Amino acid sequence: MSDKGRDGSSTVLHGKYELGRLLGHGTFAKVYHARHLQSGKSVAMKVVGKEKVIKVGMMEQIKREISVMKMVKHPNIVELNEVMASKSKIYFAMELVRGGELFSKVAKGRLREETARVYFQQLISAIDFCHSRGVYHRDLKPENLLLDEEGNLKVTDFGLSAFTEHLKQDGLLHTTCGTPAYVAPEVIGKKGYDGAKADIWSCGVILYVLLAGFLPFQDDNIVAMYRKIYRGDFKCPPWFSSEARRLITKLLDPNPSSRITIPKIMDSLWFKKSVPKSVRTKEEDRQELDDTLFEKSCKQPEILNAFHIISLSEGFDLSPLFEEKKREEKEELRFATTRPASSVISKLEEVAAKDGKFSVKRSDSRVRLQGHETGRKGKLSIAADIFALTPSFLVVEVKKDNGDTLEYNQFCSKELRPALKDIVWTSSAGNSALA
Repeated sequence: MSDKGRDGSSTVLHGKYELGRLLGHGTFAKVYHARHLQSGKSVAMKVVGKEKVIKVGMMEQIKREISVMKMVKHPNIVELNEVMASKSKIYFAMELVRGGELFSKVAKGRLREETARVYFQQLISAIDFCHSRGVYHRDLKPENLLLDEEGNLKVTDFGLSAFTEHLKQDGLLHTTCGTPAYVAPEVIGKKGYDGAKADIWSCGVILYVLLAGFLPFQDDNIVAMYRKIYRGDFKCPPWFSSEARRLITKLLDPNPSSRITIPKIMDSLWFKKSVPKSVRTKEEDRQELDDTLFEKSCKQPEILNAFHIISLSEGFDLSPLFEEKKREEKEELRFATTRPASSVISKLEEVAAKDGKFSVKRSDSRVRLQGHETGRKGKLSIAADIFALTPSFLVVEVKKDNGDTLEYNQFCSKELRPALKDIVWTSSAGNSALA
């Protein structure tokens, strides 16, 4: 299917979109203005030639970009509406962002601190969302930050992004990628890196560029520039406020283990200026309410009737906690057991006691694990409700009560699943599911 008619007129894709003028192009893709015929809505249509992409071995990268963009729906991330394909091309129908690149704003000179702060707040909000889904961008720079008509920032170009699944056995990423001036020192070092921490470094370079109008690490010789990056060798211009200077120094810490985290960025004085009431305060209010509700829920294990069983289970499968399922973001897990409720509670208390990360509140039918450490979305809180299917057959429902979904999933996978495996009921067929 051709992009344009032979007479130069627009063409219709899949009977859905009318392609219009060319908006821009790169090595492997062209972006056109397009119109959805049914709704009349304008979109940006990214057109990628299959042959060229296959020739240079980039098909996996394209598939990854599609997977990531379908997953990351956020006000500050360019939305992917749909993907179509012909024999020779792949078409991405994307949100049309009309305000251009943030880069073109910076190219005219540095931004006022208040303006830079708004863009940085929106950038951190988008990246925090990606990280909570186990997605790392790995190529953050002003050219990949677009602005809509209202001046809101939109992150784009997830072609170099990575999933948590791309981590090696050491829990780190090992692919060197990104744009040299924005890349973290540990990425250059090739010893493996944490994708979230590498993204935070790039956010630091972006903030510096917004406030200064030039890069923190510059040199005509790329090796010399890498040396500066590796040492964290930069200077803040005199017009940076002391709070901005303090934050940038923490963002551009060459040691990833001591580099500032997103929760601490959001808690910094510079970031919090002109930000609505902290989410954490709401979480603390909610925690107080949860404590009250918990006290009211202290009762004997509830006996389930058939309606309860159907509403609780997913196709009667009570084993998702112990099954490997790719890229799930479940906040609710269930399993069945023939052990008494006291055994389940004891196991949960053991998990909580390990490393002292959680405190426990318990009744005969409910356990709540309350995390002590403040994570990405406040303190992680997990509730386990115990239901009696028969006096000797229980269903345990584990839920994330508060905190970040990714942190909850990691806790379930690394701590909860191994600890509870020996009490999960297994049928004679060898399945830990109620069929």
